[in-house]
Amino acid sequence: MQTSTVAAAPGELEFVRAFVNTWDIESNVDQLGDLSRWRVWAATHGIGGSASADELAFARHLREALRAGMLANHERAPMPHHTAVALTEAATRGQLSLRFDTTGARFVGAGSGVDGVLARVASAVASAVNNASWSRLKACINDRCQWGFYDHSRSRTGQWCSMEICGNRAKQARWRGSTQR
Repeated sequence: MQTSTVAAAPGELEFVRAFVNTWDIESNVDQLGDLSRWRVWAATHGIGGSASADELAFARHLREALRAGMLANHERAPMPHHTAVALTEAATRGQLSLRFDTTGARFVGAGSGVDGVLARVASAVASAVNNASWSRLKACINDRCQWGFYDHSRSRTGQWCSMEICGNRAKQARWRGSTQR
């Protein structure tokens, strides 16, 4: 699991980042891999309710579709079609709806379990797309990492989850490659 301190994403995008980071590719630990790990992750994030094997399978599918979208954000490309489809299904499964009151509009979805997580993720991404902060949510370009991070750089060109870890590894590999010629 990542050990560097990474600056949090703003608002609910931090929850989306945490959701994508339920799979630590480097150590192959998947917090959505089974019911017991799900319960631990859910409790850590204040989520009650249960999860079925099918619900966890869809949550993993959504997570990887989001990761693909976050990788596309490096190229400032549109959201991949399969990411949009997965988010639409998540909004449906999470019973996400738009509610208006005297202070404005907000998304409301299922309150607990995997459906609550799906609603919260879809709502956060929809808001981030609308306020243009979605493009800053990225996945590390290191194929062995792909940890989600929020690009706080002024130029929006951050590539690695952490300069101390993956950025340093990439620079060392480039240096070794240039000295062995």
